[in-house]
Amino acid sequence: MNILFLLTPKTKLEFLYSDSTIRQAMEKVDLYKYSVLPLINRDGTYAGTISEGDLIRFIKNECNFDIKKAESVKLTDVPKYRPYEAVSVDVNLDDLVNTALNQNFIPIIDDRNMFIGIVKRKEIILHYYNQSNNENK
Repeated sequence: MNILFLLTPKTKLEFLYSDSTIRQAMEKVDLYKYSVLPLINRDGTYAGTISEGDLIRFIKNECNFDIKKAESVKLTDVPKYRPYEAVSVDVNLDDLVNTALNQNFIPIIDDRNMFIGIVKRKEIILHYYNQSNNENK
């Protein structure tokens, strides 16, 4: 199966640039209520993810944290507790499922490492559910 049928394209996603600041990430996380957001570089390549937990741990471990400092710290400087693995657009469905076991979504990259979107765990489950229902009819 072509995983593009399960893809939510980048144009329909919220994401952050890797050179965004902690403050920008906090504002976006607060606004959209996401617990994890993809990070991309300005050239469009996948750079990882940032989670609420990553931000909280960084803030907790910074002894003299203040909001002005949050305006200058780049997200690439925040240690990641559980980085989300990206997969190629031509990944097979079994490998996609294995990745989804540990991630809420799977970032999808093309052959140039350009971020093109995500596949949500929910979409994979729905795909198998619908497939199972169609076989039982």
